Amino acid sequence: MKKIFAAAVVLFASAVSLNAVAGGNVDTGKKAAEKYNCAACHGKDFNTPIDPSYPKLAGQHEDYLEHALVAYQRGGDGPNGRGNAIMGAQAKPLSQTEIKDIAAYLHSLPGSLVLRK
Repeated sequence: MKKIFAAAVVLFASAVSLNAVAGGNVDTGKKAAEKYNCAACHGKDFNTPIDPSYPKLAGQHEDYLEHALVAYQRGGDGPNGRGNAIMGAQAKPLSQTEIKDIAAYLHSLPGSLVLRK
């Protein structure tokens, strides 16, 4: 019985660790953010956007950023999509890997995200 329990623990730990590795690459994400000129609107530090209505991206949750970019790819008419002409055009050419990498990079940056007041 102890061997079965130990095997189950190892299997679970392996699955959890593989899930953690599935995130994006920060260095590659930085290059992709530069390639697509994300800083032009969101600020060079991704914490000072050029317009107050644009979101601060530095330090944002990685999974949220991934979801948002995919939603912009889908557009406002798609299921769970977001309609924004600028972001839709920016997100369309991104691959799934680029989305994960950009999200990892932006998440890694120091930001002013408020979790509690």
